[in-house]
Amino acid sequence: SYTTNCINGNILIENGYLKLPKIGFVKLKQHRQIPSDYKLKSVTVSQTPSGKYYASVLFEYESQVQEKEPHNFLGLDFSMHELYKDCNGNEPSYPRYYRQAEKKLKHEQRKLSLMQKGSKNRGKQRVRVARLHEKVANQRKDFLHKQSRQIANAYDCVCIENLDMKAMSQALHFGKSVSDNGWGMFTTFLQYKLEEQGKKLVKIDKFFASSQICSCCGYKNPETKNLAVRVWDCPECGTHHDRDVNAAINIRNEGMQIVFA
Repeated sequence: SYTTNCINGNILIENGYLKLPKIGFVKLKQHRQIPSDYKLKSVTVSQTPSGKYYASVLFEYESQVQEKEPHNFLGLDFSMHELYKDCNGNEPSYPRYYRQAEKKLKHEQRKLSLMQKGSKNRGKQRVRVARLHEKVANQRKDFLHKQSRQIANAYDCVCIENLDMKAMSQALHFGKSVSDNGWGMFTTFLQYKLEEQGKKLVKIDKFFASSQICSCCGYKNPETKNLAVRVWDCPECGTHHDRDVNAAINIRNEGMQIVFA
């Protein structure tokens, strides 16, 4: 990739074409209309491993976001299989795109490894593998964008745990599963979508015992340190808990305390 700054009109977007320095006008597929008061600052041109070219154009504009008083709160607890569970007991049923494509990826990557380095067939096979990876990444990104948009439109404040996903994938040997559901990407999308509407994303300390505390009476159950315990009954008040839903409720309550403190 390379980035170039806009100086004396050397970068322009007009009539379905992008003007670049030393290249001239290149036909483009424009994803959205640019308002007339936006000022073009720079463009970054990048090439994907599958051979596609993308131009990311940076604009400057004035915007004053009015902060909203939070009324609707949502707590989200990270889930390895469903991406998350919220405090209302809902889950997005994440399709796990990488796992779906894993068998085909193994087959194509095995073919690539057996081909002679530098040959034309190896170059063609490398592109096939890159396209498969690109498709999985695009499916995941599309799903995460849609989920984060639904939540950002429906709630004023979303509360999550501030998790270190890299450390989690290494410590628990869940590398593929953690990478597949894209929790870090999801929280990034959610944060900017909330902030552009004057809403908030609150991050709770990762050492907060969200799974161990009963959301009804506050009793702390040490047995839930074991990840195999998915449901439990509170010995103090007798409430039956789903581990992840109970954690999401506690995360929401802790986030409300932080906001109103």
